[in-house]
Amino acid sequence: MLEEAENSVTLLCLTASSGVPLYCRSRGGSTKQQLPFSVIGSLNGVHMFGSNLDVQLIAARTENTHVMWKVFHSSITLIVLSSEDDASDFSLGKLLDNVFNAMVLVLGLEELTHVRNIERLKKDLKSCYKLIDSFLDPGNSCADLTQCVECAVMPSRAILQVPHRFLTFQLVPDMEVVLLCGPNPSLQCLTDELVNQFWQPLLDLLKATARGSARCLQPGIVLSPGILGLLLINQDQRKSLFTVHPHGASTEGSEMSMKIRLCALRSFYALVTSLYFPCEKQEEYTVPLQEDFHAGFPHCPQHCYMVYTTHKAYVIHGRQHQLFLILKSDVPTFALRSLATCTLQALTAEDSAF
Repeated sequence: MLEEAENSVTLLCLTASSGVPLYCRSRGGSTKQQLPFSVIGSLNGVHMFGSNLDVQLIAARTENTHVMWKVFHSSITLIVLSSEDDASDFSLGKLLDNVFNAMVLVLGLEELTHVRNIERLKKDLKSCYKLIDSFLDPGNSCADLTQCVECAVMPSRAILQVPHRFLTFQLVPDMEVVLLCGPNPSLQCLTDELVNQFWQPLLDLLKATARGSARCLQPGIVLSPGILGLLLINQDQRKSLFTVHPHGASTEGSEMSMKIRLCALRSFYALVTSLYFPCEKQEEYTVPLQEDFHAGFPHCPQHCYMVYTTHKAYVIHGRQHQLFLILKSDVPTFALRSLATCTLQALTAEDSAF
């Protein structure tokens, strides 16, 4: 059963060759203190010991902690420790990939794969902390798991077009536009003239979209009252719709808070994706599927459901779309398939952006 407890996640970064700690970041728990060096050394030492014997240590579990190791380009070792009940090899593996990619984005791959001065690298890595911490506490999102752009469907099919500077402008509260442009025009010109010129005619549309951003769905879409949250992925375009507010911001009539809904949907996605739906792009090392039937059948599962004490969950795995739903526990199990199918049809209708 999912509980709203403050679970902890700790991330360690070390040099792969010598095991020198580069940083330690954490979220949750009762303390923000760094892990003792003896613990860090033991975690890295057991991994290095296995590597010397040609044994690849990927993950391990204790009674209350899930640990995962990953080495990038034979240069950087990342170790994550999570006490979250829903932590899995899939979700923690995605976390480590995202963290390393964030480091590459800020510092560049060359700086990480050819370390010349460890103390200088430690200092430079501080500029990554804010981005890294965002992965430790992803908030109201699934993009870190799906690797898809999360979208808010506009009330109409209006297409918003944008034209090597990276600039952001707030259009309305809670909504910003990001511009990628060359050396011209000037910032003053963009602020005073062009932003207003192009976006002023769409101001009402933007305000309507911002008001419905928690729901992320077109106003005309009516969903079953039994749906608590959904994640729709367009696999061809690598974009997604995600919400745990399918009927607006109210949680009336539901015992599941927004935080627990988010945790349930993320956990369900990680579970079925890692066990039943093989990834299109295999990782450098992939944890083997844990169900015997998958290796024995020539087809890929298209539907899956789970029944929990607090809710139910259902997924449709199609050629173009994947739809993940969490639903109230009183929704009849026999009705899950038809409800999910109708929901997918409504979300992917011809007048929908998906």
